[in-house]
Amino acid sequence: MAIKASYAHTNLIARDWQLLAQFYQSVFGCTPVPPERHLKGQDLERGTGVPGSELHGVHMRLPGHGDQGPTLEIFTYTRLAEGSLPAVNRPGFGHIAFGVPDVTEAQNEVIQAGGSALGDIVTIELPTGAKVRWCYVRDPEGNIIELQSWS
Repeated sequence: MAIKASYAHTNLIARDWQLLAQFYQSVFGCTPVPPERHLKGQDLERGTGVPGSELHGVHMRLPGHGDQGPTLEIFTYTRLAEGSLPAVNRPGFGHIAFGVPDVTEAQNEVIQAGGSALGDIVTIELPTGAKVRWCYVRDPEGNIIELQSWS
């Protein structure tokens, strides 16, 4: 029997949560959901399994789903583990996707806001005849974003 569930949020650990929140707000129209989070203490350490952990950040409402839609939770821990740059083919969560009216314009806006391109813009036609124009980009911290437009 499946658990009765509803999607709530996706977490993104940032080196600088304020910079990344501003990026997602200015480029994709995400909106902050107060209050900011500033958490520390024994319960956080026990829950995360990270001794001495503190986290700071904010939830950002994702566009297109109204005032009760899901959020992107952007947090920074005071103790960050080192890791490699995300890759589109690495097992685990790979990217977040945004539907946009114009993939080229969106890619340019990401780059102007401190992100970067990853691969080329391409169009794929599905057996149903639907077409999707898409590309991958990186946010200022290297996280992968898919930009897509369907026709």
